[in-house]
Amino acid sequence: MYDKKKKEKEMKAKSKATEIKEIRFTPNTDDHDFDFKAKHAEGFLKDGNKVKAYVQFKGRAIQFQDRGQLLLLKFAERLAEFGTLENMPKLEGRRMLAMIAPKGSVKKSK
Repeated sequence: MYDKKKKEKEMKAKSKATEIKEIRFTPNTDDHDFDFKAKHAEGFLKDGNKVKAYVQFKGRAIQFQDRGQLLLLKFAERLAEFGTLENMPKLEGRRMLAMIAPKGSVKKSK
């Protein structure tokens, strides 16, 4: 019984909880900014973390929901080799969210 509990505790200590990293865009995010954020997201996915990408709409920008959706789909396509899109972009209040999970075969390179 003691050994069993000790092994369980050891296994729990070694397991890593999945972190969720957030990346924020606006509907008018430029190409350079998009590339910069995509590189950061690649690193997060390589480390085994989930990425929560969202487009923040401020003021009248809520009219451009189609731009936000296209931006998130382009982002998911860019990260296709590192992770998979968990759900299609959906609007929640003034944010449009998309979750990207790392692929199962990705190993930590450090």
